[in-house]
Amino acid sequence: MTQDATPRWDLPLLHAGQAQKELFHNEALARIDMLLHGIVESADLAEPPVSLAIGNCWIVADGANGAWTGQDSAIACWTEGGWRFVMPRAGLAIGVADRGHAMIFDGADWIDGPMRADGMHVGGNRVVGERVAAIADPAGGSTIDEASRDAIAAILTAMRNHGLIDA
Repeated sequence: MTQDATPRWDLPLLHAGQAQKELFHNEALARIDMLLHGIVESADLAEPPVSLAIGNCWIVADGANGAWTGQDSAIACWTEGGWRFVMPRAGLAIGVADRGHAMIFDGADWIDGPMRADGMHVGGNRVVGERVAAIADPAGGSTIDEASRDAIAAILTAMRNHGLIDA
């Protein structure tokens, strides 16, 4: 039994004696072009935008309608032949231009990637934020204990500001 498409991305396969092989080959190239080092314009639209340029792609938001009906979570790309859709697979990461960071498909939903403009996130919590001023070295104080407490307080404040520990 021969397969008609690849198992992961459903890319059409060519077969001996197949007529119009260029159509199948071009369809595979169009899908690869959508996914390879991919970037989409947005992940927040449920209907096709009015202004289109060939090669622009979007992640179809839930509740899709119009030409995107039934394509929730798919990557939609505008081509010379109209809309092409690719259903994501778990682990697919793609840049989202209007968010300024990548999103990752977890097998059910698109989630924001860990590296964002405001820092690194783990489990939805920011754990590393913007760089702040250095913590001053302990100096002075009437006793070593007071200077140590001030330094520890500054370290804890910096860690809280970076989201490494709760406030």
